[in-house]
Amino acid sequence: MDNKIKELIKILKNFDLDSVKKIEEEFDEQYKALKFLYSNLKNKKSFPLLVILNALVSYQLNTKGENYWWEFANYFSNRYKFEIIEDEIQVMKEFLNNSKGNKRFLSIKIKRLEKLRYYLDKIRNSYLFFYENMIELQKLLSKALGQNKNSKTIVFAVKMFGYSMRIYSGKFVPYPFEIKIPLDSRIKRITKKFTDEDPKKFWFKLSKEVNIPSLHLDALLWTLYGSGFENLKELLPNFYYSLEELYFLIK
Repeated sequence: MDNKIKELIKILKNFDLDSVKKIEEEFDEQYKALKFLYSNLKNKKSFPLLVILNALVSYQLNTKGENYWWEFANYFSNRYKFEIIEDEIQVMKEFLNNSKGNKRFLSIKIKRLEKLRYYLDKIRNSYLFFYENMIELQKLLSKALGQNKNSKTIVFAVKMFGYSMRIYSGKFVPYPFEIKIPLDSRIKRITKKFTDEDPKKFWFKLSKEVNIPSLHLDALLWTLYGSGFENLKELLPNFYYSLEELYFLIK
């Protein structure tokens, strides 16, 4: 095993699920955007569905992912603070047609949203079931879209649904080990520093080694790579030096 991979494993083993959860909730701008949206949305029942739908079209963006999710949160917070959402897909179409951060392939993305229409009520009426059985949501989205269950947008939608349900239910359910990492450009760049192996396989094996599910590793790596570690000293003083070591290793 390469020395850099050994060093990566050694550092990641310093973290536990609770420390990663704190980073997700206090440091990930996507999580903070969702929390802001939930506090401002009139009909809370639409919240997890909107998050799933937005995650499924969150690719080929014109801006950083963090900025896009804040655009999403601000739009719906302003537009639906006092108004009930009757049709989640229709309001998502309206958002996309006005979005500054998501302008590419709009017709394809809108067609993707329509493929979920048949399943909206099933998801809406079974939020807690899908939260406690996230692999079932992964299967449903894979079937609805006719895509591989490990494709980037599907596993990312499961991740963001997990975030939304943590806020919606006030309950923390860890991501399943079976769900692989969302493979975006940031994770690809990080992986290249360690191996030429398929990134999904690499992080899947590593997640078992360090006992942290891939979707939680994704949050740790993705936010650290994008935002740095300096602001985490007060939040996680016992993990600060490990975060610093990890940051310089993946950068």
